[in-house]
Amino acid sequence: MSESIHPAAPHHLPGFITAPGESDVLMIGVGIFLLVAILAAGNFYLHLHTLPERMAHKSQKLQFEVVAVLGLLALFTHVHLFWIAGLLLAMIDLPDFSTPLRRIAGSVEKMAGVPPEQDPTELQVGDATHAAATDEAKARIEKAAGAKSEVQAHV
Repeated sequence: MSESIHPAAPHHLPGFITAPGESDVLMIGVGIFLLVAILAAGNFYLHLHTLPERMAHKSQKLQFEVVAVLGLLALFTHVHLFWIAGLLLAMIDLPDFSTPLRRIAGSVEKMAGVPPEQDPTELQVGDATHAAATDEAKARIEKAAGAKSEVQAHV
């Protein structure tokens, strides 16, 4: 038994109108396109949102951490000023004040005869990597120790 088209309907139906009981291809296509578009827009948004962090990754640790915190604040609070501040901070190359001051303090300690404190970033004496040091490095250490005692003898 075939159903006839309603007399008020046009005789030529467009392709996006499906017959009863058939799957709607246009709706499935639009659904897939919408899903891909939402995922692509979200990926672009997150990629753009992490731009200041990726820029500051090459800079000092403190500057990177501040930019990362500003990025997280901007993400969770939706205050765009935090993202702009993080971007500007990532673009600015902050001068390194701590290294010269640390070197000055070490030199003053040497002049005063106070033994310098062990730097936590340096290798410990008992480490396996320290035990595997080359003879050339050991000779440099002995030479520096001899120069240190000579400087202290002059003071």
